[in-house]
Amino acid sequence: MNMTSTLTSTSFNFPGQRSVYHGKVRDMYDIDGDILVMVATDRISAFDVVLPKGISFKGQVLNQIAASFLDATADIVPNWKLATPDPMVTVGLKAEGFRVEMIIRGYLTGSAWREYKAGCRELCGVRLPDGMRENERFPEPIITPTTKADEGHDENISREDIIRQGLVSADDYAVMERYTRALFQRGTEIAASKGLILVDTKYEFGKRDGKVILIDEIHTPDSSRYFYAEGYEQRFANGEPQRQLSKEFVRQWLIDHNFMNRPGDVMPQLTDTFVQNISERYIELYEHITGQTFSPAPANDIAARIENNVNAWLATRQ
Repeated sequence: MNMTSTLTSTSFNFPGQRSVYHGKVRDMYDIDGDILVMVATDRISAFDVVLPKGISFKGQVLNQIAASFLDATADIVPNWKLATPDPMVTVGLKAEGFRVEMIIRGYLTGSAWREYKAGCRELCGVRLPDGMRENERFPEPIITPTTKADEGHDENISREDIIRQGLVSADDYAVMERYTRALFQRGTEIAASKGLILVDTKYEFGKRDGKVILIDEIHTPDSSRYFYAEGYEQRFANGEPQRQLSKEFVRQWLIDHNFMNRPGDVMPQLTDTFVQNISERYIELYEHITGQTFSPAPANDIAARIENNVNAWLATRQ
């Protein structure tokens, strides 16, 4: 499999295009103020910084997992997706995004564990039980929202502060909270059927025509953490690290190389071997969570392929 071709930047000019927003990983093109063309690039970010090398097939993996989960949850939560004209592209309805990300955690791990280990017993206004251990399951999933920053770090925030600051109305937040729990339950069930545990994840919502809808990606390795179900209990009992499929191993590699995007931290050099390992891990998760063999899209001229496919889809809307 070719591990060299990547798409790390885009500069398309689609018919009806009004603007483009380049995010950390995705580039979003506004078409006629009504449609968004979201391109999942091969960029990868950790600790709120984009790493210097692209990851082969990462964009395709993210886009196809997200598309399949948007379809698999459309009966419980309305979402923005209209079509996937290219393996790295989803097109959908434009919505006014809320400035909050809904993070839901079923287990104490990652950044929550790091804070807990340091003595924190309240996260985003949620009280945490004493005596918990790393990777332990919460009595019930907890919601720990963050503010959504265009640049820099997202900040933890409580439900009360979100409403008090006017970031989201009380009524809309109640809908987002209900949708978050329903999505996490569905994602948990799907993961369990594939031998995985959906550990934690995040969702983004927007408003269109007065209704709250799910936007962006869901249940991908960029927005979620998965453990292998087999061996979880034994590893937890023994205090051993869990086998996981997520981006956490990238964060851990950076931590091991003294990078957490703190002042003075220097980004370590990403070796070709490590970059290939990331690509293989993303493909592994795709195959586990979808139950399908990964079929890499042609990678000789990714940008031209995307442009042709998106233009063909837009032409059907004329």
